[in-house]
Amino acid sequence: MYHGLIELPWWGYVLATLALTHVTIASVTIFLHRHQAHRALELHAIPSHFFRFWLWLTTGMVTKEWAAIHRKHHAKCETPEDPHSPQTRGLLKVLLEGAELYRAEAKNAETLARYGHGTPDDWLERKVYRHSILGISLMLGIDLLLFGPIGLTMWAVQMVWIPFWAAGVVNGVGHYWGYRNYDCADASTNLVPWGILIGGEELHNNHHSFATSAKLSAKWYEFDIGWLYIRTLALLGLATPRKVIPRPKFGAAKHVPDFDTLQAVITHRYDVMTRYVDSLKRICRDEIAQLKTRHAGKFDPKALTRWVLSGEDRHLAEHEKRQLSEVLRDSKALATVMAMREELAAIWARSNATREQLLAQLRDWIERAEQSGIAQLQEFSLRLRRYAV
Repeated sequence: MYHGLIELPWWGYVLATLALTHVTIASVTIFLHRHQAHRALELHAIPSHFFRFWLWLTTGMVTKEWAAIHRKHHAKCETPEDPHSPQTRGLLKVLLEGAELYRAEAKNAETLARYGHGTPDDWLERKVYRHSILGISLMLGIDLLLFGPIGLTMWAVQMVWIPFWAAGVVNGVGHYWGYRNYDCADASTNLVPWGILIGGEELHNNHHSFATSAKLSAKWYEFDIGWLYIRTLALLGLATPRKVIPRPKFGAAKHVPDFDTLQAVITHRYDVMTRYVDSLKRICRDEIAQLKTRHAGKFDPKALTRWVLSGEDRHLAEHEKRQLSEVLRDSKALATVMAMREELAAIWARSNATREQLLAQLRDWIERAEQSGIAQLQEFSLRLRRYAV
């Protein structure tokens, strides 16, 4: 019986399969995601062509289709137009049928035309890589030639790896469960702090907060193996990162915030909002504890805290909105915290306002925070004065 050109012990086949699938994961996160979809780095022709070829063999994905669908996901995130949001389609739908959702959206000519710009359009892309079946069939032949009958199993694992981990787990669980470093507008989460198995894509909240960053890790304890590969390519002169997640800088508190303060607050807006939420958790907890006796059984304390601090009130059902309104009428502190959260976010959301108008809004916000009588809000206003470029 033919055993293939390479004979291995059972654990050798397992390691070989993991190595092959990891190359595919690296190709997706470095080439398709960070380079093509977000232009977070420049890639030399050598790794670029290798990644395209490898993805053709192991996934059959077309670069333009993948980039367009992912860009639309960011543009329409958590809305009915999002191609694969578990918030609108359900977690099980995205987890188990993520690949089907991808294929359905790939047939949308409007999506490809609007979001697929700037992707490769050379002879290889038009004549070779668009034939998905040819690529994955060639991979099947290579696996059988190298490993014999067990190569069929290895090939099958290769074929389901991206549909499950990328299209299912990252797009599904990564918008449903996990921890959040940044209070961005969508529901994205970090699955775990060590981004190894899925190439760094586990740090999904970091990515959605800073989509054009070539590095997905943000905290000292987080590890992005995709960034390690990019740095290695950069040392070899084969890649150039363009942007990374900015780190907040602080100086002496300014008596009168200026344009530099405004720029720093806007640049670090996700850090600003995250710190705002963290600094006011205690007062929310204390206020809600007092309200529980007056509104016994009418609301979930944990849910109310999220509604007040994180902006989840945007997605509430009508009966939940009525509950929230009733509670806010009974708590001036919670109403203030919530209103000022919305006003703070509006400073960087109003793209049509002039710099002078935005600076006036920031100064007014800080002044009212200091006059609010809420100690935590006053402390946070001092932090805003210290942000520096």
